[in-house]
Amino acid sequence: MIKIDQLKLSISASENQIKDAIIKKLRIKDSDLKKYSILKRSIDARKKPDLFYVYSVLVELDHSLENKLLKKLSKDNNVNTYKPLVYPIPKLSEGKSSDRPVVIGAGPAGLFAAYVFALNHMNPIIFERGRMVEERTADILKFWETGVLDTASNVQFGEGGAGTFSDGKLNTLVNDKQGRNKFVLETFVKFGAPSNILYDNKPHIGTDILKVVIANMREEIKNLGGEFYFNCQVTEFVSENGRIKAVMAGGKEYSCSNVVLSIGHSARDTFKTLYDAGFYMEAKDFAVGFRIEHPQEMISKTMYGPNFDKLEPAPYKLAFNLENGRGVYSFCMCPGGFVVNSSSEENRLVVNGMSYSKRDSKNANSAIVVSVGAKEFDKSNPLSGIEFQRQIEGKAFALCKGKIPQQLYGDFKAHRLTTSYGDFETQTRGLTAFGMLSDIFSQEINQSIIDAMGQFGTKIKGFDREDAILSGVESRTSSPVRISRDETYQSNIKGLYPCGEGAGYAGGITSAAMDGLKVSEAVINNLNKNI
Repeated sequence: MIKIDQLKLSISASENQIKDAIIKKLRIKDSDLKKYSILKRSIDARKKPDLFYVYSVLVELDHSLENKLLKKLSKDNNVNTYKPLVYPIPKLSEGKSSDRPVVIGAGPAGLFAAYVFALNHMNPIIFERGRMVEERTADILKFWETGVLDTASNVQFGEGGAGTFSDGKLNTLVNDKQGRNKFVLETFVKFGAPSNILYDNKPHIGTDILKVVIANMREEIKNLGGEFYFNCQVTEFVSENGRIKAVMAGGKEYSCSNVVLSIGHSARDTFKTLYDAGFYMEAKDFAVGFRIEHPQEMISKTMYGPNFDKLEPAPYKLAFNLENGRGVYSFCMCPGGFVVNSSSEENRLVVNGMSYSKRDSKNANSAIVVSVGAKEFDKSNPLSGIEFQRQIEGKAFALCKGKIPQQLYGDFKAHRLTTSYGDFETQTRGLTAFGMLSDIFSQEINQSIIDAMGQFGTKIKGFDREDAILSGVESRTSSPVRISRDETYQSNIKGLYPCGEGAGYAGGITSAAMDGLKVSEAVINNLNKNI
């Protein structure tokens, strides 16, 4: 099979035009082309108003013709032979057996670990402290409408994890040489996601489709012998001679020798339980800040030019390093999205961003966050980052008695209370009110945001406009702890495998799912080797 890179065509190009471009590139006859498929597609908007897609395509010809062409075009770096990367699903060796593996948490890391176990007929047991995604959705909608929080079922806790109520972005920066990323995307498609996520450079599926995918994946795991316990929090870890022996969940003890710990970044009570039980962990740096909203049309025009409406709503990515050593950057950008109340604890408030698959909200939003660490909390205490999060979330809650506090950017700079929106209004899920966001963080953090916003305004015209809407507080950008694991992926208590975003080894849906694959591989490999 031949791969052609850098095939540049108008965004309006038809399938026949793509085919014609392939034939022209390879200098072959129409009848020589058996079939082609798109491997990757990205947008090139450097010559606005003209917009292009840049493709990598796979081309199938007669084998003899492929060899001739590869020799003939050997000096063309954009034409090469292609060997597909196929993920080798780990296999439990014949004759090897173990008790049923336990998976704690049904987010992407836990679900993909459980899926691999189920494919190996290991009949995993999955404990999820929240509810299944259908029930969880109803609980969250009720919270957004009334402000009454269910601490067991919310944006942070429940089947699918925190990413279920997000933009559903599936891109990752993880260097993938084993095909895990491809396997994750193919699995999403298998369970209901659109096939374009296999080739779009920045794939996303939206919270509406993601919920369907998760439910279908759960049912397949059950069909393969997996067993789910919802509303069932693991409250104790029982070990003996440095090895896990059982977990307590729902008041019942479950014997086990292999536990995948995929609890997510907000399981603060479980972090403390693990720390008190002697599991090694450390505090880590993360980032905090606010959600910012702009009119999506403004962002799309800047990124794509006057023909912006011919493409999906445009994303952006911004970053700036300050002289004070802080990094400020955009995080979890949601084109055509909503700012959502993502609280999980009483009297504390946190926000996130969410989009549906159509990305058809009037506003774009992203977090603008500042790196924090030893200046804000004592890193010698593994749980100190959690306490810092709680402090700022408590301040955010108190500002408007549990409603999402908002402040226009111009008022934030001037340290004055906002009294009305400017030229556009907020797009939120959850009750809102105006409050003094500038009172939440230290002056250094506030000034870091202001300094970076000035720089961002030179990249995207209008980004630092006075009526940009800030919402607070964004504090769950990543886990505030890292739970140690060795070269076999086990913690200091053997048989327990820290996994995913909560354990400090991933950042987003796809990377968490890939880490779930890594850990399931490790469990099976260790069983095969009797480690």
